[in-house]
Amino acid sequence: MSIHNNQFDAIVVGSGPGGATVAKELTEKNKKVLILEWGSNTPINGSLVGFHRAIGIPGRNIMVTDHKGQLVLRGICTGGSSIFYCATAFEPPYEMLKSYGIDIEDEVRELKNEIPIAPLKDDLIGPGARKIMESAIDLGYEWNKINKFIYQDKCRLDCRMCSYGCPYGAKWTARNFIEQATAGGAKLINGARATKILFEGNLAVGVEYRKNFKTQSVYADKIIVSAGGIGSPVLLRHSGLYSAGYDFFYDPLFMVFGTVDGIRSKGETQMAGGIHVAEDGYIMTDLKVPAFIYLTQITPRFKAHKIFSHSKTLMIMVKIKDELGGRITWHGGVRKTLSREDKLKLNKGCDNARRILEHAGAKDVFKSWGLAAHPGGTVKINEIVDFNLKTQRDNLYVCDCSVIPEAWGLPPSFTLVALGKRLAKHIAD
Repeated sequence: MSIHNNQFDAIVVGSGPGGATVAKELTEKNKKVLILEWGSNTPINGSLVGFHRAIGIPGRNIMVTDHKGQLVLRGICTGGSSIFYCATAFEPPYEMLKSYGIDIEDEVRELKNEIPIAPLKDDLIGPGARKIMESAIDLGYEWNKINKFIYQDKCRLDCRMCSYGCPYGAKWTARNFIEQATAGGAKLINGARATKILFEGNLAVGVEYRKNFKTQSVYADKIIVSAGGIGSPVLLRHSGLYSAGYDFFYDPLFMVFGTVDGIRSKGETQMAGGIHVAEDGYIMTDLKVPAFIYLTQITPRFKAHKIFSHSKTLMIMVKIKDELGGRITWHGGVRKTLSREDKLKLNKGCDNARRILEHAGAKDVFKSWGLAAHPGGTVKINEIVDFNLKTQRDNLYVCDCSVIPEAWGLPPSFTLVALGKRLAKHIAD
């Protein structure tokens, strides 16, 4: 027991899917929980300004890798990147996790009764996604609807605000769980950037954080780090766990664009359908991005003549399962170069996307600037945390994409929420 007068049963650092779930579950088990979130808690209103504040600031939300200026994005706000994600509920990699001693099937069954998980109804699939699906199926691709974290009675066709944060409450995000936790008595402190885990010997006893240019310390019986695939290894390194932050994945992707006469769509529910080519290590999905994001992608490609073609442009995302490698720097920079095999995967996926678009009647097909999403594997299970997500330091846990030990190339939110539920059970016991 710490000599400090512990204020809380648990401190959760970060409010993305993993941390939000732990906070909500522990609060429901009558634990006193504190959530430290670096970002703000401003209402989600689907605006470009709100999007920029939470995910558009270079050095904070946008990191440039050493691979041809590839950009890695992360959301910093209550709910983390889930505020801006495409709400895809891909099934977790059950067998991979079981090989590390982790079974989350019970937690997945529970979640399917708690949050919306289902493919989109036909009347919510936009004309662009429908055109892409028809073309892919006609060419013989097993293009199927994708499960979504969406309250479909609240979703709106032709909405342009999904990527900016749904203002209608249609998209389930980690903020839903944070709101449930705070309604149940958890305390949320925004603008609090955790700088160090506090120890007494090998025992984690608290967290030091900065807020309004002041350093403060808070104490708890259990510390759960959920600052994401970049934030968590940086915090652990600054706390003396120096092996964090190496050999990671970050799901590189390209957008492939093509203009089709007769299509008119300013916005659609994204990733309505797609295909996972597991044997080749990539996925393809429709992904209608808003006009501003579209402009940021066509400008570096010298496609200025496409500025006014957004509404009639079909878009396919190609994302790969990349090889582990690279490092996170001391201050959160991302250093990673794609391997030859990864480049071949991306090229193969883009070639297939081009084929689908051209079959749909698209002209002037081209691909975007390189992006990356879902950085993970920086605090791997069996290396830095055990199968209960505990570090080698007592009472210190990690629960976010950083713990995933292998790349599998799919959006991780469903997996992280299930891991959060499992961890909360372990801590409560």
